[in-house]
Amino acid sequence: MKYEFPAGFWWGSAASGPQTEGTMAGDGKGDNIWDHWYKQNPELFFNQVGPENTSYVYNRYKEDIALMKKTGHTSFRTSIQWSRLIPDGIGAVNPEAVAFYNSYIDELLANGIEPFMNLYHFDMPLSLQQKGGWESKEVVDAYADYARICFELFGDRVKKWFTHNEPIVPVEGGYLYQFHYPSVVDMKKAVQVAYHETLASAKAIQIYHEMNLDGQIGIILNLTPSYPRNGNDPEDVKAARLADAFFNRSFLDPAIKGTFPEDLVELLKELDYLPEYTQEELELIKHNTIDILGINYYQPRRIMKKESTTRLSDKPMPDDYFDNYIWPERKMNPYRGWEIYEKGIYDCLVNVRDNYGNLPCFISENGMGVEGEERYINADGRIDDDYRIEFVQDHLKYVHQALQEGCNVKGYHMWTCMDNWSWTNAYKNRYGFIAVDLDQKGKRTIKKSGYWFKQVSDNNGFDA
Repeated sequence: MKYEFPAGFWWGSAASGPQTEGTMAGDGKGDNIWDHWYKQNPELFFNQVGPENTSYVYNRYKEDIALMKKTGHTSFRTSIQWSRLIPDGIGAVNPEAVAFYNSYIDELLANGIEPFMNLYHFDMPLSLQQKGGWESKEVVDAYADYARICFELFGDRVKKWFTHNEPIVPVEGGYLYQFHYPSVVDMKKAVQVAYHETLASAKAIQIYHEMNLDGQIGIILNLTPSYPRNGNDPEDVKAARLADAFFNRSFLDPAIKGTFPEDLVELLKELDYLPEYTQEELELIKHNTIDILGINYYQPRRIMKKESTTRLSDKPMPDDYFDNYIWPERKMNPYRGWEIYEKGIYDCLVNVRDNYGNLPCFISENGMGVEGEERYINADGRIDDDYRIEFVQDHLKYVHQALQEGCNVKGYHMWTCMDNWSWTNAYKNRYGFIAVDLDQKGKRTIKKSGYWFKQVSDNNGFDA
C-alpha cells in the first residue's frame, strides 16, 4: 500500500539547545539547573557525562545542517537556551549567543529547512532557580521579557515559535518523582509550578500576537493517552479520566480552551492545593491561546482503579487516585522501558480533532531509544537500525489514517536528528537518524534510518 501525505507536509526532527549545543570557552553562557546539578551530583548521570559534553552543535552546526539536508529535513525544531542568551536569566544579552543563533537560523534557511524554535526546554537559568524557578511569579515575568527579546532578535525569520516543550515534565520530574532538579516531592508546589508555566506561556503568546509578527506560536505537549484496564468498569474509567486530567488535560485545556479541567480543579480545591492566582491572570490565560499544537508521543498510560495501598509520599500525590496497569498484550522497548503502542499516536490526533476544535497540530516528537547500537554497525561502518525504520513507519501509518479521517496534522518530527545527550541518561540510549561517536570527537555518521527518511521526504510518503 502507498501512504501519501499532503503537499507541504513537514518532515524533520526535533532537538533542544541544552541537549546538543555543548559549552565552549568564551561562549558567554551562564549556568542552568542541569549544569549546576551535574556539578553537585555527577554520579546521577549515566557514565558521568554532563551537559557540557553534548554534541557540540555550537561549533558544528553547519556540518550538522548539511547532514539534515542529506536526511530529508524540510523543517527542524530546536530551542534557544535562556541561560546562553541571557546568562543571568534577566539583564544583559550575550552577544556571542545572538551571533550563534542568528547564524544557525540563517544556515537552516539557506538549506531549505524551516526553523521551529522553542523557548523553554527544561533549562531554567540557575540564577532564577535560586529565586524559586517556576515557583516564583518573578520568574514568570522574567520569562516574558526573555520571550520578547527572542521575538525581537529572531522573529523576522523564525515563523514557528513554541513557548514550552513538555511543561508537565518539570512538574513531574522536579516536584513529584525526583528525576529533574530541584528533585523534591511536593504536590502543592507542583501545582503552583504547572500554573506558572501556563501563565508564562500565555504571556509569551500575548506578546507575540501584539508584535504582529508573521508567524504562529504554540506549545509542545507530551500526550500519553490514558487507557482504562476495563472500559466497562466505571471505577477504572474514572481513574483513567483523572490520570488524563493530571498529565494531559492540565496543559492541553488551558493551551487551547483557555480554561483548566473542572475535575482537576475540583480535586485540587478539596485538597486545598489550588495555586495562588488572580482573576486577571485567569483572563490573560483565557484570551491568549495557541495557534498550533506540537504533540510528542512515545507511549500510552494504562490505568486501573486504586487497589494498591502503597503511597509515594505521606502527602497527597496523583498516584493516590489510580494504579498503573500492565497490559498483558503490550510490546516493549526494553532499553527505555516504554510500551510501544502505535495506535496511541492516532488517538492523540483524533482527540484534538474531536475535543479541541481540530486545531492545526503536528507530531513534534516520536522516537525509539536503543542502547548499544554499535552492535548493528555493518561492514561499511553504518548502523543498520531497521528497528527504527519499522518504528517510525508503523507510527506514520496511523498518522496517515488520522489525516484520511480529517485530522489537521501538518507534519512529523522524529526525536532526534543525531544522537544527543538526554538529561541524567546522557548517551545511554541513542535516538538519532545520525550516529554520534563520542570516542572519535563526536564523529557523525548517517544511519540506515536517515537514508530511508530522505526517501520518505522526497516522495512525501512511502510504500509498505
